[in-house]
Amino acid sequence: MSLATQDSAIRTGRVTRTLIYLVLLLFALFYMLPLYVMVVNSVKPLDEITGGGMMNLPQVFTLEPWAKAWSSAQIGVDPTGLKPYFWNSIKMVVPAVIVSTVLGALNGYVLTKWRFRGDTILFGLMLFACFIPFQIVLIPMARMLGLMGMAGTTWGLVLVHVVYGIGFTTLYFRNYYAVFPTELIRAAQIDGAGFFQIFWRILLPSSGPIAVVSIIWQFTNIWNDFLFGASFAGADSQPMTVALNNLVQSSTGVKEYNVHFAGAILAALPTLLVYIVAGRYFVRGLMAGSVKG
Repeated sequence: MSLATQDSAIRTGRVTRTLIYLVLLLFALFYMLPLYVMVVNSVKPLDEITGGGMMNLPQVFTLEPWAKAWSSAQIGVDPTGLKPYFWNSIKMVVPAVIVSTVLGALNGYVLTKWRFRGDTILFGLMLFACFIPFQIVLIPMARMLGLMGMAGTTWGLVLVHVVYGIGFTTLYFRNYYAVFPTELIRAAQIDGAGFFQIFWRILLPSSGPIAVVSIIWQFTNIWNDFLFGASFAGADSQPMTVALNNLVQSSTGVKEYNVHFAGAILAALPTLLVYIVAGRYFVRGLMAGSVKG
């Protein structure tokens, strides 16, 4: 290849990369535009927004909308803000994530290291549960919660999310444990280790990457869920998403858009922080069990 041809190829490559970066930058700006609107308008006085300056930077910076959204906004009957509903979501998400992750790990352990007749069929049925639409399970789940006396409670919501999430967590751990050396399990059995000893001392300590995947997935899905919270929660157990909807849809008084934007950011902040802190481990955990050897 001549020198002129090499220079032409280099220039073409630079132009191509530049165009690709420009297109990606355009898409990034388009994707970030809603977040910009929310953040900017959450720190403005209401009159700046109603005056037609929604896209403009704030002339007067204020955190009063954030304080009001958190502690004194009108949600339902009382001006409680989002604070009590935030803690309702925490009390729902934490046990649901822990229980579904541990049960998924146990299921993956059994389905890969303690094989039995029909285990593939059972795994297929659990995998099928991942694709059942939420709407189909509303009436049966409501009936079961009523029979168990858990309707309208936080623990009822925990049960719903554990049942619906266990298929996903089982899938993650089953694929991860499938490439775990079975020889280690056999050696532990020869040394006298039992079912739970092998699980707690050998498999679980090595399950960090896939546990992070399961926790991020479950935390995000449960925190962002609206349908189950609106269908099964009582007045004292409503999660953050339901309270945010009630705040935005309130028909009393003036529509305080700055408070609504602040409330939306508060509702999205936990999942955003989870992805910022542990997002890079999500793909790494998914890839950890994808290649054998």
